[in-house]
Amino acid sequence: MRNGKKSVLVINGPNLNLLGTREPHLYGHETLKDIETAGVKQGEDLDANVEFFQSNWEGAIVDKIQEARTNGTDGIVINPGGLTHTSVALRDALLGVSIPFIELHVANIHAREEWRHHSYFSDKAKAIIVGCGAAGYEYAITHVVNKFPNKENVDV
Repeated sequence: MRNGKKSVLVINGPNLNLLGTREPHLYGHETLKDIETAGVKQGEDLDANVEFFQSNWEGAIVDKIQEARTNGTDGIVINPGGLTHTSVALRDALLGVSIPFIELHVANIHAREEWRHHSYFSDKAKAIIVGCGAAGYEYAITHVVNKFPNKENVDV
């Protein structure tokens, strides 16, 4: 919790900054900015803090996850993008901070190429949201706010 409110960190990995323009037949027409604006408003409506972070750099995402360990983040929603299928470093960071997380994918990764079916996160995620488009973010934020336990700011 931060300032008496549930705190949700939403992380978007590589290429998700291109939502709305990159392969809209797969990912839809909503931009990442649209999703962020809706998510912040949703947080206000739920009396929660919702913070968004996007990077094309794996190390920056690891740093953000580690920062969440001590700032009162109650839950993480992560759309790792292409790092889903490759990143042991992100998996280790998520496990290392002991913050429950939801794995999210805008498109259905199981209906795509075979190599996209494997995830380094699914077996440790509290929930997985796949193929719901931008609405998946709304579902994930609601779930974290309503179902995840509170974590106090520990400032280690």
